Amino acid sequence: MSASTSGSLTGLRVVEISTSVAGPFVGQILGDLGAEVIKVERIGSGDDTRAWAPPDWDGKSIAFLHLNRNKRSIELDYKHPRGKEILTELIVGADVLVQNLRPGALAKAGFTPEVLREVNPRLVYCDMTGFGRTGPKAEDPAYDPLLQAYTGIIDMMSTGDGPPRRVPLSVLDKGTAMWAVIGILDALRRRDRTGEGSHVGVSLLETAITWVHANVMGALAGNGKPRNLGSGHAGVVPYGAFPTSDGWIFLSAGNQTLWLRFCRATGAEELTTRDGFGSNPERAANRAEVERAVGEVTRGFTTEKLLHVLAEAGVPCSPVNSVPDMVRDEQVKALGLVEPMEHPAVKDFAVVNLPITIDGDYPDHQCPPPELGADTDAVLELLGVPEPERDALRAEGVVGGGRA
Repeated sequence: MSASTSGSLTGLRVVEISTSVAGPFVGQILGDLGAEVIKVERIGSGDDTRAWAPPDWDGKSIAFLHLNRNKRSIELDYKHPRGKEILTELIVGADVLVQNLRPGALAKAGFTPEVLREVNPRLVYCDMTGFGRTGPKAEDPAYDPLLQAYTGIIDMMSTGDGPPRRVPLSVLDKGTAMWAVIGILDALRRRDRTGEGSHVGVSLLETAITWVHANVMGALAGNGKPRNLGSGHAGVVPYGAFPTSDGWIFLSAGNQTLWLRFCRATGAEELTTRDGFGSNPERAANRAEVERAVGEVTRGFTTEKLLHVLAEAGVPCSPVNSVPDMVRDEQVKALGLVEPMEHPAVKDFAVVNLPITIDGDYPDHQCPPPELGADTDAVLELLGVPEPERDALRAEGVVGGGRA
């Protein structure tokens, strides 16, 4: 690992006992910000995402690769008495502990919040769950799509045509990770003031309810279930994806001026005087008719031509890109958000930077995603475990990983 990074968390140690998406994403963000992150993994298999393939990159799971840079990996059986001692030593020297195991699993292994506070009163302990800290489902396991279903997100996606569809991204896992990092940073500031650590709690359920906040308030106000508008917007028309002669374009006429610009730029001035099209409230009331008329206009252009015409008129618009289109996009390239990184087993490896710049620069990186147990010896040496004992621990199955 690099001796120095630009991150403000340089000098802090994080122990991450997590798998899948939410917990590893927390560790990666903290590592991006400069923290030393030690990832504790199951012997032999490690983080579940190591086996989530396809897709893969030179045989390595992309699910793991995109969530685990800037970490050291130790294979450790902390249910073994000596393994428990090693994990305790790691926690004693840590500033932050992050875990997203099944509710109660870490406590069952002897690491309750009370024990953690006793062994390290300055520890910031981040506990990530599916359904939150209390209630009838507090002990239930959870995954992102399950909580999308539970909180109405999948229902919001329904078009009534075919089976329900989820948002095909880990929006709740990664959102929960972001809240976790915010909570951890707040707890570290509190520790600066009080000298004491805190127990930070986040859950996928609470994140999901936060994302549907406006709809929650609508329900409280007595409104019914929100209509599915596809790519549209409840309060703005036209707003959404419209067909061209060779594809699709996303149009955002967010105010009356932009609506008028759209009509003039496309030669559709007639729409400005059509009954029911005059103001945004009128257009919202006649949504289907307006969207049909706008679609007839946009179909008269190729995507490239319409993008040019609307850009010249100052109307916000975008092609409906695929992800490969986006990766090749000149704006994305100009930002340098995708950055090459050397990896011992992946040719031409690259990562997506933390989407934050400080004085114009993305945070420095410390190392690529680690091979399983690659740093076991280095971490044990950090704890003062001599080489003969490290070999004995490996022989007993307390730790895994090859010799450093």
